[in-house]
Amino acid sequence: MKRRIRVGVLFGGRSGEHEVSLLSAQSVIRALDKTKYEVIPIGITKEGRWLTRGDPMKALTGGAVTMADLIGTEPVVEPESAAPLARAERRELIPGVHADGIPQVDVIFPVLHGPFGEDGTIQGLLELADIPYVGAGVLASAVGMDKVVMKDIFRAHGLPVARYIVVFRREWERDLEGVMERVEREIGFPCFVKPACLGSSVGVSKVKRREELPAALAEAARYGRKMLVERAIPSPREIEVSVLGNEDPIASVPGEVIPAGEFYDYAAKYLDDRTQLVIPAPLEEELAERVRALAIAAFRAIDACGMARVDFLLSRETRELVVNEINTIPGFTAVSMYPRLWEASGLPYPALLDRLIELALERYADRRRDAISYEGLTWLSALHDRRAREEDDGGPSTR
Repeated sequence: MKRRIRVGVLFGGRSGEHEVSLLSAQSVIRALDKTKYEVIPIGITKEGRWLTRGDPMKALTGGAVTMADLIGTEPVVEPESAAPLARAERRELIPGVHADGIPQVDVIFPVLHGPFGEDGTIQGLLELADIPYVGAGVLASAVGMDKVVMKDIFRAHGLPVARYIVVFRREWERDLEGVMERVEREIGFPCFVKPACLGSSVGVSKVKRREELPAALAEAARYGRKMLVERAIPSPREIEVSVLGNEDPIASVPGEVIPAGEFYDYAAKYLDDRTQLVIPAPLEEELAERVRALAIAAFRAIDACGMARVDFLLSRETRELVVNEINTIPGFTAVSMYPRLWEASGLPYPALLDRLIELALERYADRRRDAISYEGLTWLSALHDRRAREEDDGGPSTR
């Protein structure tokens, strides 16, 4: 009998999206097929402490949710002779550091939104530890997290983006008046002020008048040293597309978010049940195909793999369409747009998780093909040894 794949679900984390991560992880753990996968919960506290023993979900939710709630109490019986998967003997999550409390895993499913989870840091750790993982690599994760660099790359690839500038926290603290003048001159009002490296609309403000700008900058500056200020698209519709794949990504049907408030902020996403998700989005066929093509182009522009959700803004007044951002670890609750779009496209939630794990193992196998030594160095070493012998013999041979 083939052993179940051990999936380490990584959740929590040191970011303002800690609570969102817990919700996403609960949905992922519930939906994973327990006949195929053995779920290994790995929690990270807000202080950065790793929880690898006991019940990390219970610890991080204050007992409100336990692993027994998520996976059920009926065990799956397996023979002790079940053969392990390739490289399942790994006992180190951090190379060189042995810890009995760190479980063996075959693949990690990171459900860490925001900094220290979606920004390439955990991906770099997993690369060092030589462990397969779901989702984008180090570079794409870092680019996808930094809205300024992301938009720079989108613009370099010819993708439509709203006009934007970057403001640094130290610049704002030293010269608020100068920053306000630059925003007014280069962007105008209304505009949005956002932390450059955070998701889930945390710290985002819509600024309609100059006098509202200081408070918006102060709010965004709470979450990081870099802020994005961009032009507000007039009367926007919020369109989202899910992308799935590695070298040959595919796009879901587009969906539309109709927020309860003026824009799709944190409360509208997770707290206000008046927010509507319309799937598929009511778009003309030609426009829907353009949105899907742009989503794949954005995915490829940052060299993403596995999964991503690409968000667009479409003006009702001017019909202007812009790429707003790409999320490399999108929300994964049962009601989140990413899985719901795939459900509408014919890929149910459990099958989506299967495919993401397949893509992670596929990408890992491909990465294992990379050479880690240069054959030319062997030739150079041999040349060096020959010259050393010739010198010992009194100089190079004339024969």
